[in-house]
Amino acid sequence: MISVNDFKTGLTVEVDGGIWRVVEFQHVKPGKGAAFVRSKLRNLRTGAIQEKTFRAGEKVGRAQIDNRKMQYLYADGDSHVFMDNNTYDQVELQASAIQEELKYLKENMNVSLIMYEGETLGVELPKSVELQVSETEPGIKGDTASGATKSATLETGLVLQVPLFVNEGDTLVISTDTGNYVSRA
Repeated sequence: MISVNDFKTGLTVEVDGGIWRVVEFQHVKPGKGAAFVRSKLRNLRTGAIQEKTFRAGEKVGRAQIDNRKMQYLYADGDSHVFMDNNTYDQVELQASAIQEELKYLKENMNVSLIMYEGETLGVELPKSVELQVSETEPGIKGDTASGATKSATLETGLVLQVPLFVNEGDTLVISTDTGNYVSRA
């Protein structure tokens, strides 16, 4: 058990029978009444985000999450296959469970699978990934004083805004947290 006063961003807890990761939290001490903790939690099974308020000092269960280093191998229809680099065990995940992460996954990429008591809850991506531009329109010279951008499609199908100097075939560094262009690789 852990006190809600000890909440930290990224902490994994068990609340109401679900496995939740703390996204945000705020300790509130009103002038009148008891202190409380306002939190925003993400359900690791469904991906849903819920705001929850706890009384100060309330206890919740701490969920022991294992992060297993794995390599993304390939897509087989609607399932995606990952392999443990040490034991060569393979795990299949349905596309519906990792829909957001698929925008950044390419074959042979190393990721961490989030495991709870033998159940695979999802994929934890690196902070940034390198992806190649598969389609973009040529940059137009002219009024670029305001940092003009254009649309680009990457090898995984992700579409984002990039600077005008980016061309097809360029490899870009993309932030997996925000989904934004960071730099050229």
